Amino acid sequence: MTVADRLVGIDLGTTKISVIIAEVDEEGDVQVVGVGETESRGMRRGVVVNIDKTTEAISDAIDQAEQMAGIKVRDAFVGIAGDHIRSINSRGVIAVSRGHGVSRSNVITQIDVERVIEAARAVALPMDREVLHVLPQEFSVDDEAGIHEPVGMTGLRLEADVHIITGAIASAQNIYRCVKSSGIGLRGLVLEPLASSYAVLNDEEKELGVALLDLGGGTTDIAVFYDSSIRHTSVIGLGGVNVTRDIAMVLGIPIEQAEKLKIEKGGILAPFGDSVPLKVETALDGRVREINPTELNEIIRARMEEIFEMVLRELKRVDCMGLLSSGIVITGGGSQLSGTTMLAEEIFRKPVRSGIPRGLHGLADAVNNPAHATGVGLILYGIKNQDEPRFSGDDTVVFKRILKLFKGWFDGLIN
Repeated sequence: MTVADRLVGIDLGTTKISVIIAEVDEEGDVQVVGVGETESRGMRRGVVVNIDKTTEAISDAIDQAEQMAGIKVRDAFVGIAGDHIRSINSRGVIAVSRGHGVSRSNVITQIDVERVIEAARAVALPMDREVLHVLPQEFSVDDEAGIHEPVGMTGLRLEADVHIITGAIASAQNIYRCVKSSGIGLRGLVLEPLASSYAVLNDEEKELGVALLDLGGGTTDIAVFYDSSIRHTSVIGLGGVNVTRDIAMVLGIPIEQAEKLKIEKGGILAPFGDSVPLKVETALDGRVREINPTELNEIIRARMEEIFEMVLRELKRVDCMGLLSSGIVITGGGSQLSGTTMLAEEIFRKPVRSGIPRGLHGLADAVNNPAHATGVGLILYGIKNQDEPRFSGDDTVVFKRILKLFKGWFDGLIN
């Protein structure tokens, strides 16, 4: 097994930081060999707010995964999220370059494709933002639209519709510093809902139209696919942490107790039959009080309804609801509350299913739940982008190359 066959994904979440180490065997199967997970420290709503604490948490999770796998981690694909993420659709147009031969056949080459994508990414941005992703949607050759593979075709004019994702420069730099300080290199910076799509969506869903909702601790990430390409991405600054805080505030119990209550006893639907009161210590005096399970679920439902309604408004704002023939796929740790898919079907009026990671073997049972969709997706992303050069130790060079990642997404979207 060579180093090139070893892949590492780091999911930087608001509530947890997880590390997955995987290896590709001779048959091409992806084997999970190490998993590490620790409580997130220094992250808020998907953004680093404390470099030292985040670095410490990353190091702890890496140590756990390394001990399980019995190997040392050199570099990793790392997820990026947060409500600083923005996206726009853009179009680029170029004249097809003529060959040096006498015939001048105007055959489109890979160089032409790269040129038109670069033309499409030339958008005006504020000083504190930079392009993170340029994801091709479709191409047009001499006004013939709907082309996914223009290389080899003949034409005079090539156009490209692309989806551009931007983020705050400071957020990307802070992630890089934390990863570097933990002692490993940054192999790639991947937008988390795009990573999750590798793990939980299939080709047919992307073709017919689907919205992926990644319900994390601090944010809810949205990615819309149609005609096998990305159409819209956005981030809503609400997640599972908000549900936990609602429970703590309304019931007057500690955050830790509220989180435990949510995970072990909470849900969205009203309990069936006669519900047994739940006993929990209060935050103020430590006394044990009884909590009605129906009241607990009403608190959870109210916040989840708000999150889904905000997603619905966003999908309507960008006119994507009509594209979702395959419905909605919900993943992430927040999707594991009982009744989540039923509530989503009620609000979106579309088919809804839970997104469980697929495509891994070995210790796959350790990551076989929606909370690990991003981590698994980072591994699967890395498989298709192993040829990307690793970063050097020069901060300036590294960060410039971070901003120019994801040309490798081109192959994944048109093949």
